[in-house]
Formats: sequence, C-alpha cells, structure tokens
Amino acid sequence: MKPRDMVVTPMGLRFMGRLFPCTLGRGGIVSAETKREGDGGTPAGVHGLVGCLYRPDRLARPCDWAVPIRPGDLWCDDPKDEDYNLMVRAPFCAGHETLRRADPLYDIVLLSDWNWPRAERGRGSGIFIHSWRRPGYPTAGCVALDPQDLRWIVARIRYETRLVIPEALAGHGARRAAQTHQV
Repeated sequence: MKPRDMVVTPMGLRFMGRLFPCTLGRGGIVSAETKREGDGGTPAGVHGLVGCLYRPDRLARPCDWAVPIRPGDLWCDDPKDEDYNLMVRAPFCAGHETLRRADPLYDIVLLSDWNWPRAERGRGSGIFIHSWRRPGYPTAGCVALDPQDLRWIVARIRYETRLVIPEALAGHGARRAAQTHQV
C-alpha cells in the first residue's frame, strides 16, 4: 500500500494517519469476481480515483480538479445501455441515477475506476465515495463518510491516492459490514 491510500478497515476508513467512520453497501464487501449490478455490495480491490464532482450551488470547489454537477447530470446504471457506468445528460431514457440530488449525499462525489472506463455489462456501476445519509446507514455499494470528513479527505487527495478495500474483508454480510465499518 502507498502512504496516500484510503484503506477500509474493520474500524473505518484509514487515510493519512487518521481513522474516519464510514459505511459501506447493504450487501457488505463482495469479491470483485462476484460483484453484480444491484447487489448492494462494495467490491474488494484496489480502486483508482478518476474524478471528483461537486455541487457548486451548495459549496465552494473542494479541490482544484473537481468538476461541477450541473442540472441534468446523470449516471447510467443500465447494463443494457451503451453508456453503462458513464456520466450522461438528461433527457436519458435508460436506467440512471440523478447526480444533482435534492439531499446532500452527492454534494461531493469521488469517482472510483470500478468497472470503468470500459464497463463489463452487469458487473456493477458507479462505486463512489460520498456523504452518508446518517452514521451506520448502508449505501447501494458505495463508501460513505461524514460530510466534514469527506471535505477534509478530498482537500488532501493526491494523484496517487487509491481506495483500498482488502479482499480479506470480502464475505462480511450487510449487517456486519454496516456495523463494523462505523466507529
């Protein structure tokens, strides 16, 4: 592992010598080989960070490489569509997730390289790092943090920073993962 890696541990997310409470997918940590669209699993592995999105109407640019989320920005999560696991624009008729949400979950979003840029259909889309709904509340497969912790982390990420989810943690059930990955 590299010094600037973000590492999921049984006690939370470790980054730059600090430990941050986090929540994971409702399906727990799953092996990268078994990850499927809609399973709610957070895939084990070493994931690069390929982008940062933010809501400019709600907060200042969190880092110099962040891109604003505009009205109409969506993320395609339909394995049958040619734009599967890519950012798209409305109007868009295939299955998608709205990036400009009414709630603050996606005020800052770190994009991982899970199944990207050339997605294998059905292997899962959009593993993000974003704000949590509340402590201990699982995600659809992403890693979620307290919004203040997320802002602290984003300001310190460097080009070489990766998200590391150890394969040894795979197989933890949803209930166990949601409990063990919060502090």
